Amino acid sequence: MKTIRIAALAAVGVAATLSLTACGSDGSGKDSSSKGSSSSSASSSGGGSSSDGGSKSKGGSKAEGGGSEAGDAKSGSGEDTRTGAGARNDAAKTGGKVTFCKTEDLAIDAADAAPDADSGRINITMINRGSTTCSATGFPGVDIKDADHTSSPIERGHAQPRITTLKPGDAAVFDLAYGIDKTGNSLATPTDILVTPPNETHTVSLKWPAGAGEIKGAYTDVQVYPTHTTK
Repeated sequence: MKTIRIAALAAVGVAATLSLTACGSDGSGKDSSSKGSSSSSASSSGGGSSSDGGSKSKGGSKAEGGGSEAGDAKSGSGEDTRTGAGARNDAAKTGGKVTFCKTEDLAIDAADAAPDADSGRINITMINRGSTTCSATGFPGVDIKDADHTSSPIERGHAQPRITTLKPGDAAVFDLAYGIDKTGNSLATPTDILVTPPNETHTVSLKWPAGAGEIKGAYTDVQVYPTHTTK
């Protein structure tokens, strides 16, 4: 009987030992699973920060910036295109390949055209006697020669030049304007008008028109205006 009791006690002891071992293994399982969950949450939060790094698709905003730069480049090319169109329009206004009229191809004459007793005006007409169309656009150069053999350059009046294209036989006109002196004490005694057509260097000399009113003041008070067509 004693032997049976000892054996029974030993069996109970073994069962208790196994039970304790099982409890210990359950605890370690819990620890490892909690560690696994904490490392899993750490990795998921780290994944969030790496998605922040992914949100560093500020590189994407850089790409947008690059897009705006490309847009700027396009607008720059658009400006170049407009400039080219503007240049073509200007060329069209001046007749494309039309060259400036040469002095030798122009018949030039001066005439008194005073509109009233107070306003002096000399009309100078230029007729294209050449065989091709030419441009007389702009201000001519004008000097007035005095009886004392001196000459004075005439200043430009405040006016905007107009496109003046002359076909063979067409005429352009420009004016000299001044106030008329009625006192009889004018110090100006003009004899000739020296005319250089726009964009030319060759000059012609014309006689001061007979009957034109005397110049009030000095030659600096006379003004020349740009050419225009007579049509």
